[in-house]
Amino acid sequence: MNSTQNDKLMQIKSETLVVGVDVGKNVHYARAFDYRGIELAKLTKFSNNRKGFESFDSWMKSLMVLKGKTDTIVGFEPTGHYWFALGDFLKIRGYKLGMVNPFHVKCARELDDNNPAKNDHKDPKTIAMLVKDGRYRDVYIPDDLYQELREAVLERERLTEQLTAIQNQVIRWLDIRFPEFNDVFKAWTGKSAMMTLKSFPTPAMVVAAGVDEILKTWQKASQKASRRKAEILVEVASSSIGKVTGRNTAVIALWNLIQQYEIIMEQKVYVESLMQELLLRVPNASKILEIKGISVISAVVIISEIGDISRFKDPRQIIKLAGLNLRENSSGKHKGQTTISKRGRRRLRESLFRAMIPILSNNPDFQAIHARNITRDLKPMNKMQSIIALCCKLVRVMYAILNKGNNYDSGKMLSDMNLQQKAA
Repeated sequence: MNSTQNDKLMQIKSETLVVGVDVGKNVHYARAFDYRGIELAKLTKFSNNRKGFESFDSWMKSLMVLKGKTDTIVGFEPTGHYWFALGDFLKIRGYKLGMVNPFHVKCARELDDNNPAKNDHKDPKTIAMLVKDGRYRDVYIPDDLYQELREAVLERERLTEQLTAIQNQVIRWLDIRFPEFNDVFKAWTGKSAMMTLKSFPTPAMVVAAGVDEILKTWQKASQKASRRKAEILVEVASSSIGKVTGRNTAVIALWNLIQQYEIIMEQKVYVESLMQELLLRVPNASKILEIKGISVISAVVIISEIGDISRFKDPRQIIKLAGLNLRENSSGKHKGQTTISKRGRRRLRESLFRAMIPILSNNPDFQAIHARNITRDLKPMNKMQSIIALCCKLVRVMYAILNKGNNYDSGKMLSDMNLQQKAA
């Protein structure tokens, strides 16, 4: 993975055709330049379909022959999901792809004409000039296994969002129709609570059923059903302040929500089992689970965001990809605060942070490093700084496991900590 600007500049040679593409929903616009920024062809546009892609491919190939070029790099800025199909097509055809930061495009747009105007003729050139100057990053389109992992992660997130929305709607329903329900049950998703909502959702229905009927219903799901809880439920239902008008339609609405919740829960369980199967197909990924405190879901999300580990030469590249690399705002005698850049894959950064919380609760090795970070004599960290440092440590550990096939070594973790203490 060529990460430095010098590496990228070395790839732009006199025989390289530099193409900038302004991606749109229905139509894409492109312009072509040489390594010095001299335009080689006028603006072309092509549709976001197979015919348009084929014409774009032919346009670039004819330019390469006409101008004596031997290779092509195609640059574009990520415009939502509209570049996915074009990116796959160009990757299959063997083109090198470069992605430029939309913020860089915005800043560089005025360099040529001191005009902030944005249009389909101007943006392809701005993108191509950034690529020519090495101000792009390599486009990584995951291979099938890693793409499957990413799709599974996205699907699980979508299902989780739907479950959260349904849970909030059920809680709202209870606040309106049966506010005392939450005084009896810790969560409406429990077995007894769910059976109650299915069979006796309103206070009036609870009172009409009585203690014995409620207890009998609960015993279908659990033999440990509490009679005392059933008595409390009837008691609070008899004095409920819940809204009673329109309750028949409201009950139907609640049942619909519960059915949706159960269906989505089944789908989520299936997706999570698929995620586990896919994880085991990634070389050495099963060894990640030897890290005490890390779950299958956390491992899947992190690996799906990293992709093929062989494309990285150093774990610091992954740290930068996650936006966990440090940045400092200093000028002259002023020394600003050092913070993480947050320029990178947000989901990777969040998944590392979320994985670290249970790791700190269960893993004595990371607990020891965390304690050392916040109590050391020289420049002690606060808790958040230490957690960020531990996220970077987790990246290094996972890199060694995935790249070299090493097993998780508790002794090495602590020996590394001792070496750092001596160095300090």
